[in-house]
Amino acid sequence: METLISFILAVSILAISPGPDNIFVLMQSVVHGKKYGLATIIGLMTGCIVHTIFVAVGISTIIKENNTIFLVIKILGAVYLLYLAYKVITGGSEISMSTEKIDKKTPFQLFKIGFIMNVLNPKVTLFFLALFPGFLFSEILPISLQFYTLGALFILVSFVIFSLIAILGGTISEKIKTSKNIGVWLQWMQVFVFIGIAVFILI
Repeated sequence: METLISFILAVSILAISPGPDNIFVLMQSVVHGKKYGLATIIGLMTGCIVHTIFVAVGISTIIKENNTIFLVIKILGAVYLLYLAYKVITGGSEISMSTEKIDKKTPFQLFKIGFIMNVLNPKVTLFFLALFPGFLFSEILPISLQFYTLGALFILVSFVIFSLIAILGGTISEKIKTSKNIGVWLQWMQVFVFIGIAVFILI
């Protein structure tokens, strides 16, 4: 349970931190309304289901066959998370909130865009490969079931936070535009989580 709570906290911070997905959701909500932001979120989360299945089937098979390979995957995952932390540090803390040139689309079109954005992004699979192995939480349950559980929690937490971003889109965008410090705070929270998970995996 402690492991799952830690996982939920980490995912929550990462979901709140500005990234291409939640900024895209926020902009659709601000310009067109919350229904359009929610349609985008459902598409993104549906894509996450595909990545979860891929990771659960592939990695659970590897674990059963060779623990050494699994250890290498965990080490590479930790290195990848440290790389993500480095990218956040060097990327600056400014948050782009331009609403120009956002074309009007139907909710179903936005669902498809969200799904394609996610399912065709290999970085999502890499991120799941890096994140999930460090949070296996049971020596009794099948490994594949643990991966599916982590994937479901990731999707649930992300859906809730992204939905709040969509529903409160106007208020959130104004706060971000007027606050000079929020970008810095969110940037270093993200760095802390990436490094923390990387160390957790290694030890």
